Amino acid sequence: MTFTAMVARETDGAVTLTREDVEDSFLPDGDVLIRVEYSSINYKDALAVTPRGGVVRNYPIIPGIDIAGVVERSTSEEFAAGDAVVAHGHDIGTARHGGYAEFARVPSDQIVKLETLTTREAAAIGTAGFTAAMSVQAILNGDYRPSDGPVLVTGASGGVGTVSIDLLDKYGFEVVASSGKPDASDLLTELGAASVIGRLPADPEATIRPLDKQQWSAAVDCVGGRTLASVLSSVNYGGMVAASGLTGGAGLDTTVMPFILRGVTLAGIDSVQKDITFRRALWRRLETDLRPRHLDRLIDEIGLDDLPDALQTILAGGATGRGVVKI
Repeated sequence: MTFTAMVARETDGAVTLTREDVEDSFLPDGDVLIRVEYSSINYKDALAVTPRGGVVRNYPIIPGIDIAGVVERSTSEEFAAGDAVVAHGHDIGTARHGGYAEFARVPSDQIVKLETLTTREAAAIGTAGFTAAMSVQAILNGDYRPSDGPVLVTGASGGVGTVSIDLLDKYGFEVVASSGKPDASDLLTELGAASVIGRLPADPEATIRPLDKQQWSAAVDCVGGRTLASVLSSVNYGGMVAASGLTGGAGLDTTVMPFILRGVTLAGIDSVQKDITFRRALWRRLETDLRPRHLDRLIDEIGLDDLPDALQTILAGGATGRGVVKI
């Protein structure tokens, strides 16, 4: 079998992403062969095609950390041909060939069967929406309620941010969206943001105080770096920050003051290594009570040939919403 794939190859320190015809022997081992219908565009996918991006050790690789499609063949008792499925996390798209191809071979213990979501909707949710759902669930599990005050979402125009706003508003929270894209304000308001502010800290050169004015009952931080430090200093007593991003940098220059004087909780959110039991349970909720209400409003659908430009756009911080790739 020969099929089309977008293959990233490294030569002399440069990484290229091109359309190729590959044999099925190019795919890794796995007991389920998926005919991919949709994938998505994530910051991690952009890093996969960036020299020294830090997420891929060995090339060539088919990027695409999200896979949504239909089972073509299976030797697993859990899946049969024709099942609609989604797969993400683990090493998909970074050490195992991912979703930017007509076919993907994946172990059954990394696959979730879809019940009510279409494969297009599942790709639109993808890793970003799954991470957003984990972040919102962390806030709900912490017994934070709308009456406690506003919840901040940083990096609000990105994939995690937009879905987080949608879900938080669904649960009745007053959401304040922080974004560096003024032209995204209308979208963020449509998704449920009560107000939209600029990037934090407002002055990029300002010294971040160990403790600043208390403003947020909780926060979903998709940025990291100085933004996360600023958010930690301004969360209310007993508040929580669910942190999942590093587009603003992996460093965190802060103090212990928010933690020992205000009892703030910093909750790390990782969707990559979650086991399949957790993964399947959360996807059931993404099909029911945690189902985003505005997926169609978020989707920017492209084709395979548009991928190189789209990945550069997200790397430069120019993407809004959820980029969905129709295979």
